[in-house]
Amino acid sequence: MKLEFIYEDEAQVRTPGNLGFAWLLLCLSFAANILDDSLNDFLGYYNATVLALYGHFSWFPRVDLGYQEWLVGMIAADAALLVLTPWAYRNSLLLRPIAYACSAIMLLDGLGIIFASLLGRTVPSVHFTGRAPGFYSSPLLVLASAFLLWRLRSSRKTNSRAI
Repeated sequence: MKLEFIYEDEAQVRTPGNLGFAWLLLCLSFAANILDDSLNDFLGYYNATVLALYGHFSWFPRVDLGYQEWLVGMIAADAALLVLTPWAYRNSLLLRPIAYACSAIMLLDGLGIIFASLLGRTVPSVHFTGRAPGFYSSPLLVLASAFLLWRLRSSRKTNSRAI
């Protein structure tokens, strides 16, 4: 089976301003962060933080998550992003706003995890035993996000394909 539909124009794939590799790195670092969160009891801290914030601010949305629904949702989100990889390699104009949003969200998530680890807590009543869940993969998430943002800025002037 040939992947001609993905790489129709070989020159476009190899251009210096191509987003494909940076997009793929961000998706893979997101998968590593999901694994890191899963192995380090992210939901225990997340649900406790949501309850504490809801207790102080009645307007704060109370979204308690179970492990299975959280994991399926995260894997589905990462799979959906990975499906968009061929369009990233084509420098699709339609993907650029999604790439900006995803890289900004992942950058803030990675920095937030590092900051929470330095504080040792999320809110005053929820303390970590050791590092925050996702701490070990968060530098990778920050670097991949920054790399994608850099590629997005540097590829503004290159020819992008609409679809």
